[in-house]
Amino acid sequence: MRLFFIRHGDPDYDNDTLTQLGRKEAEALAMRMVNTPMDAVFVSPLGRARETAEATLSRIGIEGTVCDWLREFDAPIHRPDKEGELGITWDWLPQDWMPVSKFYSIDTWLDADVMKETDVKSEYERVCSNLDSVLSSFGYAREGRFYRVKEANTKTLCFFCHYGVTCVMLSHLLSISPMLLWHGLVAAPASVTELVTEERREGIASFRMNHYGDTSHLEKAGLPTNLNARFTEVYSDFSQRHD
Repeated sequence: MRLFFIRHGDPDYDNDTLTQLGRKEAEALAMRMVNTPMDAVFVSPLGRARETAEATLSRIGIEGTVCDWLREFDAPIHRPDKEGELGITWDWLPQDWMPVSKFYSIDTWLDADVMKETDVKSEYERVCSNLDSVLSSFGYAREGRFYRVKEANTKTLCFFCHYGVTCVMLSHLLSISPMLLWHGLVAAPASVTELVTEERREGIASFRMNHYGDTSHLEKAGLPTNLNARFTEVYSDFSQRHD
């Protein structure tokens, strides 16, 4: 089985749609994906993801299934540097999260006090259980950390969604703390991440990443590097985001 996770194009967050650049990115993405056979497509209900998906779906002539659980991961926490305010779970200053050893393990990251204050655990489990339900319906049933193969296949599933929730799903599939993925990886708008199953012993499968955050199709289309995925490289450069 092959899984594609695609981030939406450059967003107009205020209107939950795409910018002009985002629409160009979605078109370049569609040109890349049009020759990829897809057995099922799942789409976040948010406008920026749906508009990105539509550029591809209209070309390949299939419909996507809109799934509420694919919306951007929404479980705010009390970010340490913003006293009294709720902040995004997947956007911390490095000096606040890196000293906490619990954040580095898939087994302990939810045990950190800040994660217990809100509904992070239930939201994380909701996303993961819904993903597992989809995979089970296509022949791969979660069993501990791996998947029991009910029906081995080479089908392709595609998920059009968002950065934060994609990292949640990757953390579940690869058994990696999402804190490491949220803060250590960059998936630019309209980028493509691909995983495939490996069945080294009959009936037992795990997932392996072929590539992460690939933007070669955007480069091929002559589109500029999109920085709506990261922060400033050096503090003195105030043309890029600092927080």
